[in-house]
Amino acid sequence: MEIGLDRFLKNSVNLCKGKRVGVVTNMTGVNQRLTPTIDLFHAHPDIHVTALYGPEHGIRGSAKEGEKIDSFVDPYTKIPVHSLYGTTKKPTKEMLENVDMIVFDLQDIGARYYTFIYTMAYVMEACAEFGKQFVVLDRPNPITGTVMEGNLVEKNVRSFVGLYPIPNRHGMTVGELALMYKHEFGINCEVTVIPMEGWRRVMFYDETDLFWIPPSPNTTGMDMCTLYPGTCLVEGTNLSEGRGTTKPFEYVGSPYIDGYRLAKYFNEKKLPGVIARPISFVPTYQKHKEKVCEGIQLHVTDRRKIHSLKTGLTLLETIAEMYPHDFEFLQFGEKKTYMFDLLAGTKDLKKLVLNGKTSHFIESCEVETEAFKKQREPYLLYK
Repeated sequence: MEIGLDRFLKNSVNLCKGKRVGVVTNMTGVNQRLTPTIDLFHAHPDIHVTALYGPEHGIRGSAKEGEKIDSFVDPYTKIPVHSLYGTTKKPTKEMLENVDMIVFDLQDIGARYYTFIYTMAYVMEACAEFGKQFVVLDRPNPITGTVMEGNLVEKNVRSFVGLYPIPNRHGMTVGELALMYKHEFGINCEVTVIPMEGWRRVMFYDETDLFWIPPSPNTTGMDMCTLYPGTCLVEGTNLSEGRGTTKPFEYVGSPYIDGYRLAKYFNEKKLPGVIARPISFVPTYQKHKEKVCEGIQLHVTDRRKIHSLKTGLTLLETIAEMYPHDFEFLQFGEKKTYMFDLLAGTKDLKKLVLNGKTSHFIESCEVETEAFKKQREPYLLYK
């Protein structure tokens, strides 16, 4: 198959003719031989790269989640790198002064919490405001383009982990999302999508001929990506989601949990496509750093049958039932905002978790995903 980058270099370099080009990318921006987009563009005689833009984790992926990044000059190409995860998440007028066109080449992971798709939205907004052309080099959705799960984000909890009304698992590529942003969410910039050739919507990433490069330190592989639309919700609680271990978002636990009991009760739910085993682990950073945690590892037994969101919510309500005096949702900031609300896209889900009624939420989500399925249809590039 050919990704958008390959097809751009083969057929569409003329779009850059006479233009100063900015590139939003990181270590996932590579061709099939793993040569970075930055290097390919910098060496190309017909592409004049004048600026680079780094998302969360930076252009080399060295920053942890939530870690602010400063702008700097790339030591290899001597091109200025503007951080879009530091003092601003949206390019300023000054950041765009030396470019005529922005090319976006980042690998997404298919869940609405992942900030790269909102970096794209903010860059599109800036392009609309300052008259810059925007080009997306499309890449696969690693957890297929067919499955959708979850609710649509409500207006009162919009954030950088849920900026638009899209479901937890959206089933779209970044190119398709860019078209949807323009026509459904009112970002009226000039958008060109360079589509892939040979990608089918039913494909998981490891069914392509591409190398998997983790887009961030905790995106370890296909099992993690498959579980993430559900287990990312753990971040909004006092449970460890496995950050600081080798299996983030597959490990879930806490010092107050009995892993054997939790695995037993969870497996009794008989959820399709997943099974749990008891584990002990010690996170090297983040929640419960250097403390022994017990919990479970979620093992994906059939990734085409698993319902990731239902899996994550069932796990949370099981723990809430088992440990009602220990389990809690975390707040941050002066306004005491619940991170769980921002991830959940609603303020109603906390109560359902505590009352063991998340199955009602999953049922209501089916109506919203069906509406989203119809809304996204005009923007699908791969039928």
